[in-house]
Amino acid sequence: MNLVLFGAGGQVAQRIAHEAMERGHEVVGVVRSATTVRSDNEHLRIVEGDATDPASVARVAKGADVIISALSPRASPSGRPATSLPAAARALIAGATQAGVRRLIVVGGAGSLEIAPGVRLVDAPSFPPEYKPESLDQVAALDVYRTTASALDWTYISPAAEIGPGARTGNYRRSDDTLLVDSKGKSFISYDDYAKAVIDEIEHPTHSRARMAVAY
Repeated sequence: MNLVLFGAGGQVAQRIAHEAMERGHEVVGVVRSATTVRSDNEHLRIVEGDATDPASVARVAKGADVIISALSPRASPSGRPATSLPAAARALIAGATQAGVRRLIVVGGAGSLEIAPGVRLVDAPSFPPEYKPESLDQVAALDVYRTTASALDWTYISPAAEIGPGARTGNYRRSDDTLLVDSKGKSFISYDDYAKAVIDEIEHPTHSRARMAVAY
């Protein structure tokens, strides 16, 4: 398949691109400024595009089978301001429609996952306050997909409460809207296993027009 990956410079995005290409998919990475991104994979083609501009989305996504949004809610290391994820969600939906791309995969956040019926992780007293603004931005973006992306086959994939470097075990669990924790109460997944879950969902969909959570 031909995949167009927005936010291609990020840690998660780089693993997604690697996983996809290892399986034989073609990947075009989209960034705001190609001069600020270095890829370790010589086969990954990098182009410039703006995920908050529907026309730009449509231009770079033309002919793709799947759009993947791996946009970060944080400012870039080069000093560029953080992307508004709800604004990007609206632009991605509109741009995908213009380009005739029906499949959209979104790298989401964990804050909107439930830790008890009706209680979100982001609302827990122990949730780190410094991460709350970006988590709420992810919450708002998910709401955009749920309310305005009915014409697309979208999937919003929430990671565990913690995601970071680690081995690619090839194993993970899925849920819908519930935060997954292990036997010790820890919620974690490595970048590489999260990337595997993303490409697995592209190749063998299980959550059409829905959110999916993954963790060990």
